[in-house]
Amino acid sequence: MSTDKIDHHHALKGILRSTSIMSLGTLASRILGFVRDIIFAWFFGTAAAADAFVLAFRLPNLFRDLIGEGAANSSFVPVMTEYKDKKPQELAEFLNAVVAWAFIVLCGITLIGILFAPVVVRLIAPGFVEEPGKIETTIALTRIMFPYLIFIGLTALFSSIQFTYGAFTMPAFGPCLLNVALIGSTLVAVFCMKQPVYGLALGVIVGGILQLYFQWRPLKKHGIVLKRPLTLDHAGARQIGKLLLPRIIGSGVYQLNVFVDTICASLTSIVGLGGVSAIYYANRIVLFPMGIFGVALAAATLPAFARHVVADNKAELRRTIVFALENIFFVMLPTTVFLCLLAEPLTRLVFQRGMFDATSTAVTSSVLFFFSLGLMGYGGVKILSSAFHALQDTTTPMKTAFLCLFVNAALNVILMFPMKLSGIALASAVSALINVGVLFVILEKRIGGLSGAFIEYFVKLFAAGLAMGVVIWSGWRLLVHVPDVMRLVIVAVMGGLVYFAAAHAFGLEQARQIHKIFKR
Repeated sequence: MSTDKIDHHHALKGILRSTSIMSLGTLASRILGFVRDIIFAWFFGTAAAADAFVLAFRLPNLFRDLIGEGAANSSFVPVMTEYKDKKPQELAEFLNAVVAWAFIVLCGITLIGILFAPVVVRLIAPGFVEEPGKIETTIALTRIMFPYLIFIGLTALFSSIQFTYGAFTMPAFGPCLLNVALIGSTLVAVFCMKQPVYGLALGVIVGGILQLYFQWRPLKKHGIVLKRPLTLDHAGARQIGKLLLPRIIGSGVYQLNVFVDTICASLTSIVGLGGVSAIYYANRIVLFPMGIFGVALAAATLPAFARHVVADNKAELRRTIVFALENIFFVMLPTTVFLCLLAEPLTRLVFQRGMFDATSTAVTSSVLFFFSLGLMGYGGVKILSSAFHALQDTTTPMKTAFLCLFVNAALNVILMFPMKLSGIALASAVSALINVGVLFVILEKRIGGLSGAFIEYFVKLFAAGLAMGVVIWSGWRLLVHVPDVMRLVIVAVMGGLVYFAAAHAFGLEQARQIHKIFKR
């Protein structure tokens, strides 16, 4: 084996190792998140308090993606990789300036968010005024939780610093702390407070503080000691700022998509009651596989993409992008099949208890079905956006996001009348698939050598997915007398084995690698 092939093999193994760490951490966080959501659904269901909390918590999370987590991963990592590899003597001052700017910006946005909470809440949830007290509760919760943005924004920045050093463990497991805080605060609030939803809001703040502390501590291991910068006018900070502006706009457009969904879901006279929380619960299930593998793989590949760009190695960049896309599609296709065919029993088993009744299950499972159709799009966008960000091009993902905003908004208006909440979910799925297609075509024109690798791959992949779907569909109906939990496990295992066997028979590399692992 040539030296280039050995280096490529080791690089891909490193990506898989990093992805595995991120996936394990995300799995732990998602499991805790499901425990949190099950408890939340039990006590709050899809009632007004649930809608108020979900919407209020979404606001700081919007800015978290705009200038926190999303910005750190897309704008900061490529620039820091350049300083770390080519200008190590300037790295310390670069970091001090960037962290100082991050703190100033986060504090400023938090203050604005608290002051203008009444205006923002009424703008994005106009339907809330139809229920007495709902809009006031949402505004109060928003003001309590907005400082979470400061903690989670700095947490994301410190995590991104660790990514560039190949350290993924603490960033992977850090989000568990938020879920632990919310589980504890929910239980305490329900039994000790007259208005327990406010206890959840305080739990969010505690969780943010814990996450920040546990991402700050490991920086010393890499020789990083943050100090007051000599100047805020640093070339590296300006470079990040230039990359950040299109990234903020692109993320803002994505978040506008979310809020378009929220506005439509809040129109109870059209889509019915409990729309906002039903979309939230369905999203939680969809985000489970996305977080475990999609987000984890995107986080692991961004530093690798950035290294190839800094080294001007386009051939290796192409191979790594194809590798990442094949892996994300290999996981997301069977996940889509499983969630679509078993949306109703899965929703019922996970959430139906207490205030979350059969009606909530019916609404949420319908939304889940249509959201799931976009899983390959959601995952592919993560990978392709990371590739553009590594190329220090944050403008192209922004433009495609604008396109998909118009597609999503138009489809929402068209579909929510005949399909209600399901139409909103379908609109999101279609816009995500369009997004990944447009990004792929543009990247193919930019670096070449991508499209030829996928035609045969998709034919084999969809054939394996079809075989899996037949087995799940048949198995669920044949095992009608088996208890639902066992029934779900049996058909999931059967479907997974058939998918793996078919993929292996068709010669898909991912299946071959899994087979090698089990042979050992």
